[in-house]
Amino acid sequence: MKKLKNEKALFKKAMQIGEALAVKSGYSAFKPTDSADEKAEAIYRMLVHLKLLTPLPEDQETGVNIRHRLAKWIAGKLPKDDPLLQ
Repeated sequence: MKKLKNEKALFKKAMQIGEALAVKSGYSAFKPTDSADEKAEAIYRMLVHLKLLTPLPEDQETGVNIRHRLAKWIAGKLPKDDPLLQ
């Protein structure tokens, strides 16, 4: 797995957009006590369910791989001139 440039910032952006999409899809907002890994997994599974994201093989569904997949997803959705892609 090749690390993306600005992967942490891309992951944060993916979480923001994923949370907004989850709320619009009818999911109640995340609780403040939910960990980042729980939120990431919930957003990942929602995106896979909505067919917006290709699922990882089951044996590779780890926190690190889910974070990387979410960062790659949002990198593909951002405009080419976005500062996060520079």
